[in-house]
Amino acid sequence: MNNIVFAFLLTLFAGLSTGIGSCLAFFHKKANTKFLAVSLGFSAGVMVYVSFVEIFPKARDILVKSMGLKTGSSIAVLSLFGGMLFITLIDKLVPSFENPHEPKDVIVMLSDEEMAHHHRKKALLKMGTLSALAIGIHNFPEGLATFLSAVEDPKLGIPIAFAIAIHNIPEGIAVAVPIYFATGSRRKAFKLSLLSGLSEPVGAIIGYLLLMPFMTPLLFGILFAGVAGIMIFISMDQLLPTAEKYGEHHLSIYGFVSGMAIMALSLILFL
Repeated sequence: MNNIVFAFLLTLFAGLSTGIGSCLAFFHKKANTKFLAVSLGFSAGVMVYVSFVEIFPKARDILVKSMGLKTGSSIAVLSLFGGMLFITLIDKLVPSFENPHEPKDVIVMLSDEEMAHHHRKKALLKMGTLSALAIGIHNFPEGLATFLSAVEDPKLGIPIAFAIAIHNIPEGIAVAVPIYFATGSRRKAFKLSLLSGLSEPVGAIIGYLLLMPFMTPLLFGILFAGVAGIMIFISMDQLLPTAEKYGEHHLSIYGFVSGMAIMALSLILFL
């Protein structure tokens, strides 16, 4: 039970970090894109490394013990790519205009004059609202991934939660900027940005209520391998492209390698 509470709190922390992004949008005319590029690359490095080195091997071991070497290994691989397919389908359900994971100029803070020229206020409000909805849809499986990882191993859940939190900061900006410039209300922009991130703990709650009563080693192994697939896809499809778009190419790679190295070091220290 303690693990479950801790896992939920980590997921809540990751989800609420969209509020950090909205605060950055209010108090800075321009985001520090170089720092953001390194941070997003770092987050991707953490998630890719931990997926391949910790999460997937653990899922495979669980499935091999339950189903045998050949069958268990096959199910693990299918579940890994199944997780990627799952998050791909979610991406496809959200049109590219409203999809916050499609690269577009939302991180750079525009002046009032530029914003007025670029969009009418009504269009901005629609963009921000739809972005919040899209982010909510995307964050749902991320919440489940964070929660399941933390339930299995709290020490593993902490770096994953921080990686997801870093990932959510520019999403908070994506929601807050258009709504703030459309309405002039910091409160409204912050509220909607924060609500979009709450789908992560909602995903954890629903996952717990629906899955935990029926949880078996086979089901957990499938879900855990799927979590690895989701995290790898998010890193390669969303984090790294966004990091490269808003910073120099090498900065995102430096962040990526640093994330892998620090994740590796932390796992060795906790052996």
